[in-house]
Amino acid sequence: MELTVLLLTLAVLLALGVPVAFALLGASLAAFFVLDIPLVVAFQRMAAGVSVFNLMAIPFFIFAGDLMYRAGIATRLVQVAEAMFGRARGGLGQVNVGASMLFGAVSGSAIASASAMGSTLIPLMKEKGYDTDYAVNVTATAAIVGLLIPPSHNMIIYAAASGTGVSIGDLFLAGIVPGILTGLLLMVVAWMVAVKRGYPAGTFPGWRPFLRAATFAIPGLMTAIIIMGGILSGIFTPTESSAIAVIYTILIGFFVYRTLDWRQFLAAALQSVKTTAMVLLIIAAATAFGFALAILEVPAGMAGLIGFLTDNPILILLIVNVILLLLGTFMDMAPLIVITTPIFLPVLAPLGIDPVHFGIIMMLNLGIGLVTPPVGSVLFVGAAVGGIPVERTVRTIWPFYGALLVALLLVSYVPELSLALPRWFAT
Repeated sequence: MELTVLLLTLAVLLALGVPVAFALLGASLAAFFVLDIPLVVAFQRMAAGVSVFNLMAIPFFIFAGDLMYRAGIATRLVQVAEAMFGRARGGLGQVNVGASMLFGAVSGSAIASASAMGSTLIPLMKEKGYDTDYAVNVTATAAIVGLLIPPSHNMIIYAAASGTGVSIGDLFLAGIVPGILTGLLLMVVAWMVAVKRGYPAGTFPGWRPFLRAATFAIPGLMTAIIIMGGILSGIFTPTESSAIAVIYTILIGFFVYRTLDWRQFLAAALQSVKTTAMVLLIIAAATAFGFALAILEVPAGMAGLIGFLTDNPILILLIVNVILLLLGTFMDMAPLIVITTPIFLPVLAPLGIDPVHFGIIMMLNLGIGLVTPPVGSVLFVGAAVGGIPVERTVRTIWPFYGALLVALLLVSYVPELSLALPRWFAT
């Protein structure tokens, strides 16, 4: 009965349009009331959920990403990508994916990538004769790569939720190859759709413009190198690296590119405070909800149910993937990471699935949910920038879903794609 109250309350609140954080908290309070647990426990669990040192990196990475966007780094990355990929058939589609991969390496946010790339490339693609639905579909699905290529604040949330001491540095390294693989698969699909629709091929601008664009982009790309280099060398922790990223972005924005001013700085600070408050409130509420699930022994029950269905590791991983895919279409990424990690990680660990590997599976899996209705926030951002109803994009986005699902299967069943780099750096 208590579990029914918990899940039914959550479903009703979400159906009524209550924000996710308050829906999770409301469902937790309802379950605690039925269980005769003091309601203050919910707020104690919320406080404990955000009193994690590594979570301090989240506001800094969010702030750094917003500063990069306002400093025009996205525009410079587009110029590099255009020089590299623009001559292919439907070249701007390739440029979109390539630029999203580069921007993901400095922002780590799917929504930031969709906003930055969308505002820059969607109008340009429409001007060059590309259909709006194609421009939006490429932009939204390519933004998912930013969740895999470090830095990614969602990986920090996963590391905190795992409770197993998963290294953030290992997670960052593990996301590089899957991120590149996902981007390449999206490029192939973007090219195939472009050929089918008869989009034009671009022209190579020459080595001099390419080298000029690359030179201007290097200061922005150095952000990722500084972050990863500092973490791997032990010079600073992931949390310290996030603060370094903010300082470095301010320096290049004000003094190198000279595209950042105090008005933009304050706007970025205000927006980052709002985003951070929202993310941390969701994490806090999801922690209380997860505590209620633990009291009701849901993780053990889920393990027993999956074990009853099959003992085949391949099928078990497939079942977990399907469940995460379905959940991702109805709930945002951060609360799902906090709620589902303690449920599924104990199920998969006895099968020999590395927590770092599962973290990358979860990033890509739940990332697909961000571009899948009804709660596909990244898809909605892309559609809003493109000025097109989401329904129109969904009709033609299926080839891109196919690329993402192929990437998910490869990442799920070829562990070395995720684990090769962490193991190499560990030796």
